[in-house]
Amino acid sequence: MIADYDGRRKLTVRLLNSIEGFRCPTPRGAFYAFPNVSDLGMSSSALADYLFERAKVVVSPGTAFGRHGEGYLRISYANTPENIELAVERIKAVIEQL
Repeated sequence: MIADYDGRRKLTVRLLNSIEGFRCPTPRGAFYAFPNVSDLGMSSSALADYLFERAKVVVSPGTAFGRHGEGYLRISYANTPENIELAVERIKAVIEQL
């Protein structure tokens, strides 16, 4: 399981960093990536809502974890690699429309 989740973490970070406006460091633990999306010019809450409405992908706004979370999203990678790829493809497609 450790190797599986390490692969999912690496996949998620690589794919998120391929999206213009996303800067995602590699998480050290847990099952979540925390990309910086402040370059997109939307609040994290507005962006989370936008991604749900347009991409049909659920992410958490960084502000759900405190005021210093503004400009970040929390994205789980506790899923299959195929679903991670699909979700990030959907996110990327709607971000490109901004």
